[in-house]
Amino acid sequence: MATRTDAPTRREQILKEAARLFAERGFHGVGVDEIGAAVGISGPGLYRHFAGKDAMLAELLVGISESLLRGAKRRLEEAEGVAPGAVLDSLIEGHIDFALDDRPLITLHDRELDRLRDADRKLVRQLQRQYVELWVGVVRRHYPDLPEPAARSAVHSVFGLLNSTPHLTRPGSLPDRAGTAELLHRMARGAFAAAARS
Repeated sequence: MATRTDAPTRREQILKEAARLFAERGFHGVGVDEIGAAVGISGPGLYRHFAGKDAMLAELLVGISESLLRGAKRRLEEAEGVAPGAVLDSLIEGHIDFALDDRPLITLHDRELDRLRDADRKLVRQLQRQYVELWVGVVRRHYPDLPEPAARSAVHSVFGLLNSTPHLTRPGSLPDRAGTAELLHRMARGAFAAAARS
């Protein structure tokens, strides 16, 4: 989502506005007419793209889990032969891009994951487990003395740190985007180093 440089499709526009509105007012607080108005089409016109709000929510939450995993795998492939610390830095950078650019999806995941159909929720969890295990492998290559359970706990803790960005929205509470990304990166690296020392 955040890595696209070409113009978004109508479907992508709908999903972006749906994510924003769901995050602001909750899934049940938003109607299809409002989503349609946000992208300049009638509410019923949305049904040419999606079966309904449930389908939008599923595509948003499954889609971001797929995107994070796909991006992490790509970063690992591109880093073939690179030092584990540099690979870890690349994974952190990728997750920070998501955390800064797709904040409504973080809020949506926290609030609305339980609204998904069982099959979609299980798929999200499966994708997330794969994403975590990919990180755990990289962390343990960089910190070989760190036991696997501790590495997994550290990864989850870093995700909690990075995914806190929706709460960092007060004017003046953060530096510019580059400064915020650098701060988050430093904090994530510090958390992994602290886990390795304990």
